[in-house]
Amino acid sequence: MSIEVYRDAWGVPHLRAAGPEELAFAQGRVTARDRAWQLEVERHRAQGTTAAFLGAAELGWDAFVRRARLADTARRCFARLEESDAPAAAWVRAYVDGINDGLAEGAERAPEFAATGLAPGRWEPWTPLAVWLSTHILFAGFPTKLWREQVARGLGEEWTELFAADGPGTAGSNGWVVAGERTASGAPLVAGDPHRFIEAPGVYQQIRLACPAYDVVGLAVPGVPGLAHFGHAGPVAWAITNAMADYQDLYRERLRRLPDGSVEALGPDGWRPAPAHRETVTVLDGEPVTVEVIETDRGPVIIGAEDGPGAAGTGGSGTGGDRPGDARPAGDGGAPRGGTLAPPGPGEWEAVSLRYPPRVTGELGFSALPALLRARTVDDVDAALDRWVEPVNVVQAADTRGGLLHRVAGHVPVRDRRNSLRLVPAWDPAHVWAPGPAPLPRAEVRGHAVMANARGLAAPLGVEFAPPHRAARIDALLSASDDWTPEATAAVHRDTDTPSAARLLEAVRRAGEGLSPGASAVRDRLLAWDRRMEADSTDAGLYAAVRGAVVRRLAAHEAFAALREPAPYPELFRPWLALGPRVGLALETLLVSGPVPPADVDRIVREALTEVAAGEPPAAWGATHRLAPWQALPDPDDAVWPGLGGDHDCVFSTSSVPGYTDRSARASAARYVWDLADRERSGWIVPFGASGVPGDPHHRDQLPLWLRGELAPVTTDWNHLTKEQG
Repeated sequence: MSIEVYRDAWGVPHLRAAGPEELAFAQGRVTARDRAWQLEVERHRAQGTTAAFLGAAELGWDAFVRRARLADTARRCFARLEESDAPAAAWVRAYVDGINDGLAEGAERAPEFAATGLAPGRWEPWTPLAVWLSTHILFAGFPTKLWREQVARGLGEEWTELFAADGPGTAGSNGWVVAGERTASGAPLVAGDPHRFIEAPGVYQQIRLACPAYDVVGLAVPGVPGLAHFGHAGPVAWAITNAMADYQDLYRERLRRLPDGSVEALGPDGWRPAPAHRETVTVLDGEPVTVEVIETDRGPVIIGAEDGPGAAGTGGSGTGGDRPGDARPAGDGGAPRGGTLAPPGPGEWEAVSLRYPPRVTGELGFSALPALLRARTVDDVDAALDRWVEPVNVVQAADTRGGLLHRVAGHVPVRDRRNSLRLVPAWDPAHVWAPGPAPLPRAEVRGHAVMANARGLAAPLGVEFAPPHRAARIDALLSASDDWTPEATAAVHRDTDTPSAARLLEAVRRAGEGLSPGASAVRDRLLAWDRRMEADSTDAGLYAAVRGAVVRRLAAHEAFAALREPAPYPELFRPWLALGPRVGLALETLLVSGPVPPADVDRIVREALTEVAAGEPPAAWGATHRLAPWQALPDPDDAVWPGLGGDHDCVFSTSSVPGYTDRSARASAARYVWDLADRERSGWIVPFGASGVPGDPHHRDQLPLWLRGELAPVTTDWNHLTKEQG
């Protein structure tokens, strides 16, 4: 097997091999050497076995993964891949072989293995698919439907969509393509940055994959072969953002246990068998926990399986003993075919199941991955992504022939609109999925096109989208020039203007009368502020302090009293169900509409100005707005991470939870500019570095550039790379 490994000045691996399978093997092996600890954490997360070495805090995740049947779905999808596209399946196997070949060496370099006593395990051919599923199973935000149930019960049906993301400042991703007639070189540019929860090591891996069939640089997901989301093949480049489509449903299930211990579920055709079995979750320094796994004709039961008569005890499953049936969902959830469903009888109980496309179809879209690497034109990219399933993305691509692409890719089921909003009754035939998926929108690119999770191209496929601020700001910036270069394009990433501040600043303006001298001074400073969330700006810090005080007071208003009680759902879903953060992210909406009277909003803003004026002067924004990445094993040396500029609705997106913490756990997981005129004028960056090994020179060498919004160069000349020996 002829494989060569080169490194650039940033330690990024450039791989060269005789063919695609050898190259996939090389990608797996180099990833295992650079990211062994990360790979093993992801493998265990995908199988629901993290509590065995990370402790009871991971038990809720492990129980969910078991109940949602992620590993079994991955096996099913790989079996389907072998049937439908044997070469693609062999390519995935080669990647897994490379991981298994390199894991022992990688584990010797990674101190986390010794710290936990974890030994590297064996990857199966389906493991990359399981990693992909576990990475994206919560991506579409199905727990938001649980939140809408809470709002409908607590506030009333009319407020169900009050906290919709068009109002809240949810983080998402930026992406844009500029046609050749708008660039200095005459060739297109593709640029953007995916916004995700920041993890250390990072969730994206810079890599180059070269063989006689193709030569592609891009951003890979460690544990998954190829370059699914972001790549530059020379003659063509592509990128994605989350389409914000709704493609996962939650069903209210009526279950009953028969005398022999088997389970049935009530569906549109009456009671049907629901296969059930039990799995044991090992817990570090704790007792093993038994989880009952039940699957109805709709999908796996993810909430309430443990509530049934004769079910196995789940101990620390994260459910807290709550029973979904105790909190009756509002609306039509209990009325099959217009009738009324009787309360649960002896041996019966209610639960919640999850229906998601890969579990239904056995397809994950992995046959698109090798096809993308072979792409030479946007038509090739377009054809490859016809096979895509999960997650649902907005795609942009450009090629050196002038071709441009702007489309949605993925699988969105066709079903009743109510499925997208709330929990729906499993026994009502109105909520059955149609046999085929929804048609996917596409649009012509005229000059430039922007994708930033806002309503637009994917609007027919979703319910909640990001506010329009980032998309509108990028569009305005791009419209200001017809002479774009890679360097100028990279500057768009750094824009810290925060349009979402406008409504709060308007409320501050109205609060002029009756303020103390100190509060008036705060008001005057805010009204003179340039709305830029720069890390060194004390005015930005002042704005954040006033915003936080407003959020806390709004959340404490009596109008929201019914939403302050903990939701009757597993702890894993609490981030979607906590009132305070929901108010913070929906502040724009709540300032102008909702159950809080306008007079009370004005009073709250005056009180917030007074509170901030009476305290210590707020520090610069970056003093409190600090990076807070997730790490499987927190490093005590990382107690104080660096400060950040930006905010959730800035193009330079760095999200916090207003009113509760200024720490930023979600930001740009990578940034890139793909130049179709000259690939070496392209740039990319990740938050930390190419290596996942502490102490390695390339472990965190990119962090200073990432903090400043700068890019590292893409180097493709083999003569300027260093070849690894051995």
